[in-house]
Amino acid sequence: MPKTQSARKQNFIMRFFSETAGELRKVTWPTRDEALRLTAIVMVVLIASALFLGAIDALLTEFFREILI
Repeated sequence: MPKTQSARKQNFIMRFFSETAGELRKVTWPTRDEALRLTAIVMVVLIASALFLGAIDALLTEFFREILI
């Protein structure tokens, strides 16, 4: 007896959530200290990148202002 389209879709959804839960059980989550340390590293890199790009933008703005005006 062939499955209906609705039954196949429901089986797919149930299998998806079941497999997703199984994969999440395998994950090794970071400790609180690891998460805080890695977050601090990301923030430092983010701020350094922003300052660098901001300085380059300011320099190029002044350079082109002098050339065009």
